[in-house]
Amino acid sequence: MQQEQAIKVRNVNKTFGSTRAVDDVSFDVYKGEIFAMLGPNGAGKSTTIRMILDILKPDQGSIEVLGGPLNDRRRDRIGYLPEDRGLYRKVSAIEVMTYLGTLKGLSSGEARKRSMELLERLELAEHADKKVQELSKGMQQKVQFAVTVLHRPELIIIDEPFSGLDPINTLVIKDLIVDMRNQGTAVVMSTHQMHQVEEMADRLLMISRGRQALYGPVEDVRRQHAIHGIIVEGTGDWRTLPGVVDVQPASGRRNGMLLRLADDQTPDEVLGAIAANPDVRVDRYEIAVPSLNDIFIMEAGERPDDLNGMDGRYVEEMSHA
Repeated sequence: MQQEQAIKVRNVNKTFGSTRAVDDVSFDVYKGEIFAMLGPNGAGKSTTIRMILDILKPDQGSIEVLGGPLNDRRRDRIGYLPEDRGLYRKVSAIEVMTYLGTLKGLSSGEARKRSMELLERLELAEHADKKVQELSKGMQQKVQFAVTVLHRPELIIIDEPFSGLDPINTLVIKDLIVDMRNQGTAVVMSTHQMHQVEEMADRLLMISRGRQALYGPVEDVRRQHAIHGIIVEGTGDWRTLPGVVDVQPASGRRNGMLLRLADDQTPDEVLGAIAANPDVRVDRYEIAVPSLNDIFIMEAGERPDDLNGMDGRYVEEMSHA
């Protein structure tokens, strides 16, 4: 069954002066998926989002949102959480949520009811009557997120949704996002946090220097960048295994070794040789598929901002010996 499109972008271009901010970008976002938009700062992500939301007009190309050009009726079916947050600070959380819910077409009673349900879900119910300025930064961010999804939009666009959140609150927001995806909402997530993309996203678009660099299902993108090799943890002389042409420490792994294989050798054949060799003991065995952080570095030539200084890692575990 063909998936229903929430966003359709075709051959979009946007220029500011002599700078081509977005250069011939095309992609689809479907209902019931989490779609990650990646790229270094200045790559064109924010410009693309603003064109989707009709804040900016493309110079060329076309954009359809929820079945056609964006208008007021379709806009009310969208939830948008910008990176630069903003709430009325001198009123209570429940009051600001209720008011903003009415602006999205909810009755005051329904907006208040949904607000309390979300505050319960986000573990903020006991703070409902506190002024926004009395809440911690993390609490304010959760209230902002709640406002974004209060009217149960069909499409949500969220920019750095986990910035400034501790691990517990990050998990609360993640669970809510996944629930909305499972209920058919299209979620567009712009972030530098590659591990969150690996854990949550179904598909991704990476923009670099205004152009589309990567596009497709997350696991397909990672497999396309796979190294012909395996990563093992254990003991033994790995160089004696048939088909192993090079052995080196695996990036980001304390005890892991990357075994590069001959072109005509398969990982399964090497695993068989390991099982038949009494002088080799394997505690962990993986296909050498790079993380999105590694791929980001390869494609963009730089690390995501919040991952500077961290080693890459290979994370696709295939089996345990």
